[in-house]
Amino acid sequence: MGWIGRQMNARTRGPESGFDVVVIGAGVIGLAAAMALSKAGRSVLILEREVGVARGITSRNSEVIHAGLYYPTGSLKAELCVRGRERLYAWCAEKRVETRRLGKLIVATKAREESILDDLLARGRENGVVGLERIDKAEIARLEPEVVASQALYSRETGIVDGQGFCLSLLAAAESLGAVLSLGRTVTSLEPRSFGWQLEVVAAGEKTERIDAGLVIDAAGLDADRIVELAGLDVDRLGWRQHPCKGDYFSLAPGAHRPVDRLIYPVPQQAGLGIHATLDLSGRIRFGPDAEYVGELDYDVDPSKARVFAEAVRRYLPGMSEANLVPDYAGIRPKLAGPGEGFRDFVIEELSEQGAPGLIACIGIESPGLTAALAIAERVAGWA
Repeated sequence: MGWIGRQMNARTRGPESGFDVVVIGAGVIGLAAAMALSKAGRSVLILEREVGVARGITSRNSEVIHAGLYYPTGSLKAELCVRGRERLYAWCAEKRVETRRLGKLIVATKAREESILDDLLARGRENGVVGLERIDKAEIARLEPEVVASQALYSRETGIVDGQGFCLSLLAAAESLGAVLSLGRTVTSLEPRSFGWQLEVVAAGEKTERIDAGLVIDAAGLDADRIVELAGLDVDRLGWRQHPCKGDYFSLAPGAHRPVDRLIYPVPQQAGLGIHATLDLSGRIRFGPDAEYVGELDYDVDPSKARVFAEAVRRYLPGMSEANLVPDYAGIRPKLAGPGEGFRDFVIEELSEQGAPGLIACIGIESPGLTAALAIAERVAGWA
């Protein structure tokens, strides 16, 4: 009998010899869902193919707490970002996870971009975002003397969070309520059963184990569409094929002058939010990401991109030099929108209507997934 089987025999509350819920993925979405479901009294097993938690998309995140002004009103991204932000700040205050409301300036560097700020302000207010203000050149100079822009939208509720600390606090809460975490496990099969689902799980050097679950939560990040396919669904027909989109970051070189104290974003670009300036809790400044659809998961950052990044940053920080940028890290987003396509919302659905009852899919969870995590978990728990 494998380790998981021993755990199930020790604490059986779910169907047959399994768990009420199996959560696939121990990133921020899976951990938040596990916490919410454990709090609701469910027996929960969290499966993660890595050997630690939050090592996938969550580990390659800018750790920005978004306000919720970019997304179409009525979309899940807008609704869950606004609600999730409020819950994230409250949760982190209670659990003593560090956050800072640094504020963000979205800057127009050309006259034709100023109307985009008007649209963002109107949309943000429709979405219920508070703390938004249009500011002029003089106020920009007062707040951030080295930023050159004609107008800006000031978002006071935007901040940053210790992402790893947040994830560990979610795991601690889930485990305190009886959730079980199993690392280094890959799901290879999902078969429907009268009680829900039977999963086949493999780990390096071990035999395949079978786990029974009443519900399965697919929070597998870049692998989420594969999990849905294991359940026998056609993700291409459903429009749920994820398109990996790589974003590189450069950081300010050690010893270089720190030019800003807040997050600075250009007006949004088609595939992302443009190359912006973010700070982490240690005060380090990063610039990025760019956006490039990729076929393979490669996390190397090409140092030669420093020139292109410096040119982009000089739009709002004219003093930026290529020599002051060093390669930092890359993240890969599971976008539902392919190259040249328009807005696509999160997919957070229970799949009875698609022929897979008891499977709850979280697909295309890119930004603002970290901000929205607790609200996404509420929605998942509601389905359960």
